Amino acid sequence: MQSYEESTAFLGSWGLFQRSVFFMLCASILPNGFGVFSLVFLTDIPPHHCRVPEDNLTQEWHKAAIPTEVVNGEEELSKCTRYRLDVVRNLSAQGYIPGRDINLTDLEREGCVDGWSYSKAIYQSTIVTEFDLVCSEQWKHPFTSTVYFLGVLIGSFLSGLLSDKFGRKPVLFGTMAIQAVFTFAAVFSQSWKVFAILLFLTGLGQISNYVSVLVLGVELMSGRVQVLFSSLGLCLGYAFGYMLLPLFAYFLRDWKHLLLVLSMSGLVFLPLWRFIPESPRWLLSQGRVEEAEAILRNAAKKNKVEAPEVIFGDKTAGGAQPKESFHIFKMLRTKNIVCTTATLCLLWFSLSTGYNSLSLNTPSLHSNPYVSCFISAAVEVPAYICSWLALRSFPRRQIAMSILLLVGASLFIIQAVPESLSNLSMALEMLGKFGVTTGAGLMFAYTAELYPTVLRNTAAGICMCVSRVGSCIAPFLLHLSVYSKFLPHIILGSLAFVSASAALFLPETFGRPLPQTIHQMHQRERIKCPSCIRRNSGTVPVTLLDNPS
Repeated sequence: MQSYEESTAFLGSWGLFQRSVFFMLCASILPNGFGVFSLVFLTDIPPHHCRVPEDNLTQEWHKAAIPTEVVNGEEELSKCTRYRLDVVRNLSAQGYIPGRDINLTDLEREGCVDGWSYSKAIYQSTIVTEFDLVCSEQWKHPFTSTVYFLGVLIGSFLSGLLSDKFGRKPVLFGTMAIQAVFTFAAVFSQSWKVFAILLFLTGLGQISNYVSVLVLGVELMSGRVQVLFSSLGLCLGYAFGYMLLPLFAYFLRDWKHLLLVLSMSGLVFLPLWRFIPESPRWLLSQGRVEEAEAILRNAAKKNKVEAPEVIFGDKTAGGAQPKESFHIFKMLRTKNIVCTTATLCLLWFSLSTGYNSLSLNTPSLHSNPYVSCFISAAVEVPAYICSWLALRSFPRRQIAMSILLLVGASLFIIQAVPESLSNLSMALEMLGKFGVTTGAGLMFAYTAELYPTVLRNTAAGICMCVSRVGSCIAPFLLHLSVYSKFLPHIILGSLAFVSASAALFLPETFGRPLPQTIHQMHQRERIKCPSCIRRNSGTVPVTLLDNPS
């Protein structure tokens, strides 16, 4: 019985079919680069203070109606209070001069009963200015991002289940439509609650689209092209979308205009439904051999090669297996799968926590948020290129361990750098950002290579779901710096070292075909994890004892 790779070798690896699918899938991921990072501009809080009506006030009293406060050693206007307007009007009418005839600190204060005035030096409007998410309502500002991440977290899990059950292509384009439609609908939000609900639904589509593109591309490609797609093509498509975001935001400084353009960019890719095929690997795992062969024959025509009269032979040949019933409990069926999944979840969690924590520090690179956002995105391009080059030539397990050790070392060394060498500290932190980004590019490819077709999308979804927990706690992790300046770096560095140790027990996939069945996944060589070894008259690998079917 031939493997899937052997049965489809007649197609080649870089014909017109593979090239067209490669670039269409990479292009379809551009809107995901906008995704969560658009919140940087949508939810930013511009300078603001209480609105003071101009009627019946002299120019001096209009300026003096807002108290001043010292914040972080600098004097600024109070954001949430003003002097009682009826008193100010009375003093203005009597001709008193503020600061000369009247001691302003003796005046009674009140809240911003007439709303707020927001600076438009950077933004024309954000959701903060639209819904007044300041002062007593300021808790809604960070919670807005939390709502989005909650949608991303749930979408990470559901997309895997749905894609393994109903196919890669329907979930890909369905979630692409969800992302575009609900982004567009958010433009017309009349309240913060409605906006938050729509943002949650957008998060569901955003990550589900990404997972589906990853798995579909890996299953349609082969050999080095497969590695090129998962480690470089997909990630660079995401990074380029990320770099385009500050450009759009710079010219579209009204939050509604920005959302409108972002939603339209997603709709542009929906017509690709006609040109992107379903995964033949998934069709084979479902026993739909005729449909899989039809896709491959069409691919052969595009590549101008001759397809064999019978590609897969009977319905169980060429990598097509009797249809495996799918349920999530297959992920818990054997200790090998459990150990592999748990280890991957730890690595994804560590890399996601590090990536988001270090990315949240990038606004300190420059006072201009547009420049800061671009720098944060630009760092990722060389990281993804290095990830691709490493995946072409080195074993996955060794790469993962080396990257994690690099991240841990760079974050720990920061503590020894004198304060006078701030540029060196920044360079080390960017080295850490480079490392976690490179690791993220690796993990997409590594995870897809470890699991069989029937579990691949679910496994990727679970790992990304766990990684999103890390992204949710990243802001709170950074807040620990109030207790100790380097405490966040110590925690992130420790996570990296622990994850590097755990990566030692993962199976190696370098130069090996994708597993089609759970049995083939068990046959992967690995360094035996103590918790994955069953002792029965000596040490016996679990893979020899568990039922592989």
